[in-house]
Amino acid sequence: MGLLDEQRAYYQARANEYDEWWYRQGRYALPPDEERGWFADVAAAEQALDDFAPIGDVLELACGTGLWTRRLAPHATTVLAVDASPAVLTLNRARDLGPHVRYEQADLFRWEPPRSAFDVVFFSYWLSHVPAGHFAAFWAKVAAALRPRGRVFLIDSHHHTELPGHIQQRTLNDGREFRVVKHFWQPADLQAAVAPLGWHLTARTTPNDHILHATATATPR
Repeated sequence: MGLLDEQRAYYQARANEYDEWWYRQGRYALPPDEERGWFADVAAAEQALDDFAPIGDVLELACGTGLWTRRLAPHATTVLAVDASPAVLTLNRARDLGPHVRYEQADLFRWEPPRSAFDVVFFSYWLSHVPAGHFAAFWAKVAAALRPRGRVFLIDSHHHTELPGHIQQRTLNDGREFRVVKHFWQPADLQAAVAPLGWHLTARTTPNDHILHATATATPR
């Protein structure tokens, strides 16, 4: 199985335990001080998205179980939430976020969005799973989806130590193991990486360094 196929299989298999990680339950539990830091950083990222105000027609890539779809829905006129995993889409739909939220199952490395259809493109915990060889094509896809003066907001993991080859071994509750792409972007490195692709990006980390969040707009040509 190729690495990207393995990554897709992992998120399909992990669907029912993904939120356990987010809420630090079960084997994902943290010591009290670390848990407080994690949830403080989650709140900071949520506030940053609210301040950004993702209004208009919003495209959410790799929408997962809906932890962030539920934050987009109150702001947006419409949301198109896309993910490769049928299992996570089922969980996302179960949140019943309103008729203005639509879903599509698609492999994001092959899927092409409607052109110039969205005011905002949002993705969380996705960019770190995009291999270097797909990085430029992914950002071109984002640009194609946006209307003039469209905006991007992204959220991802933050860590100061990079992984060899940007590959991480993941283990599920049942012991199954999978490899995934995992690139821990540093703010300055991410800003520098997208600039030649025609983007102005501002990235920050949350106070306890758990989460990176960034806004981006296309640079006028």
